[in-house]
Amino acid sequence: MNVAHIALWTTDIDRLAAFWAELFGAEAGEIYESRRRPGFRSRFLTLRSGPSIEVMEGPWLAPHDAATVERAGYAHVALSLGSGEAVDDMAERAGREGMLVSKARWTGDGFYEAVIRDPDGNLIEITI
Repeated sequence: MNVAHIALWTTDIDRLAAFWAELFGAEAGEIYESRRRPGFRSRFLTLRSGPSIEVMEGPWLAPHDAATVERAGYAHVALSLGSGEAVDDMAERAGREGMLVSKARWTGDGFYEAVIRDPDGNLIEITI
């Protein structure tokens, strides 16, 4: 069994697609607009390997209190960048752009990772 895709709700589909394209080199597909559910739009973001990410928006989406709130649901997405140098480089860029949550480090369970936050507040671990 494989994960086909992961879906994220967003209040700004274009902003989130641009984030994934600019930072991770994701290829953004065309926007789909539902005829059955007015206001629903989605698009798929394809990374080099692994499952794709579907970003979805709709006018009924309720905002949460703050981007830093931990809430029920997926805690984060982890992306393997292939090397410690790639993690360091991306963490440095994320720091310059104000997205870095946790600097690159070895965790107690043996991972070399940094944590960044997307424009909607979702956490993304970048690791080897």
